[in-house]
Amino acid sequence: MTSSALSVSVRSLLRCINGCPPSSRNVRRVLGVDPGRFYYDSAKAAADRAVSSGSVSAHTVDLRSDTVTKPGTAMRRAMAEAEVGDDVFGEDPAVNELQKMAADIFGMEAALFIPTGTMSNLIAVMVHCRERGDEMIVGDLSHLHVYEQGGSAQLAGVHSATVTTLADGTFDLDQLESKIRHGYPDAHYPRSRLVCVENTHNILGGRVLPLSFLQELHSLADKYGLVVHMDGARLMNAAVALGVHPSVILQHCHTVSVCLSKDLRLPASLSRRSKLGIAIQFIAHMQSCLAEGLGAPVGSMLCGSKDFIQRALRARKALGGGLRQSGILAAAGKIALTDMTNRLEEDHRNARTFAKALTQCDPPLYQVDLAAIETNIVRFRLRDPGLSPTEFCELMGAVSEGEVETLGQGVRVLMFPHVGDTVRAVWHLDISEEDTQLAIKKARFLAQQYSFKSARVR
Repeated sequence: MTSSALSVSVRSLLRCINGCPPSSRNVRRVLGVDPGRFYYDSAKAAADRAVSSGSVSAHTVDLRSDTVTKPGTAMRRAMAEAEVGDDVFGEDPAVNELQKMAADIFGMEAALFIPTGTMSNLIAVMVHCRERGDEMIVGDLSHLHVYEQGGSAQLAGVHSATVTTLADGTFDLDQLESKIRHGYPDAHYPRSRLVCVENTHNILGGRVLPLSFLQELHSLADKYGLVVHMDGARLMNAAVALGVHPSVILQHCHTVSVCLSKDLRLPASLSRRSKLGIAIQFIAHMQSCLAEGLGAPVGSMLCGSKDFIQRALRARKALGGGLRQSGILAAAGKIALTDMTNRLEEDHRNARTFAKALTQCDPPLYQVDLAAIETNIVRFRLRDPGLSPTEFCELMGAVSEGEVETLGQGVRVLMFPHVGDTVRAVWHLDISEEDTQLAIKKARFLAQQYSFKSARVR
């Protein structure tokens, strides 16, 4: 099929969707780049156009991120009834209780409530790299490097040296060693202080870092006096995938950030005492984001030694993160810390079920590397170059005229166009097995409809 025919087929299919414009092709033509590069901008635009298109009633399956979950009834009640005070003065009882709870659960000396995960990440870098001009070494596809606006350089004066991120989320340790600066205080170079890793790896689709890699990395860092910090936003996903206790992973890191909000849960079959015992052993020097997955609307916990937290407190104030009556938010964080139920294995299973189904679609529109589906994130490509990820997401998020008759109902599946001309889907506590099956039916329907429209053009 010629490229012009493909373009016609895409436009024809898009015309079958109420009010869904083929705008991403204009972006590609004018800017000369794939719109998926912009990720958040293009993804939001695609989702907005998809949801707003047409007036047909439909069931929505939101696979954009595990950040879209909402606070439940118990969490909302706790927020409404929270006892509050002035946290900047250290007088908010809900915040103080949350910080003590976090320190006790994670086996740390102290903890600090911080408004956002991005701020918490930035504070961790600021504390580890104490002088302007210090350097951290990060993967070139890490969230810290790509999606946090370069805040480490912009606000903290910390320089980033990058290493090439490999397909499994790791990087070559020989390349890493070559990036380490020597000869401080030579006036020509920054000073290497910190190495950051990400587990699981977001951009690469939830890949789990091998324990052997972390062990070798830790040894290399110790050799040169560096600190290893893990951005463990989905660390529990990694632990479940590896079948190990989180501490087995964390023994190879000096500090770690863990998002409790990204579906951090313990098996429901465990007793309350067993759950608490596991949680207490869980983390050494950690940052815990509360705003995703478990449903807390906002907040991060940054935990570590008393000295670490004292320095973090000063950095939080300088960044404008010192809140007043923040106990309303801390109350939600307390629920997030204690409400740990079994869900991660189900998320992983549903994600893999969806990925397998894509490989079995007839016609074969989707390309999926099943070996890379290790946790709750699925990344896939479209085999037909005439259909861009942004256009595909618009189609999946809209309801066509024949869909209700074919599927028995309208289904809107929200996804993100992602890096490298891929599409990303993320499973979380609000997505059931039934939702997964509906998403599969929609993907099959779209593949068949797209093939039919393409055939008509030919």
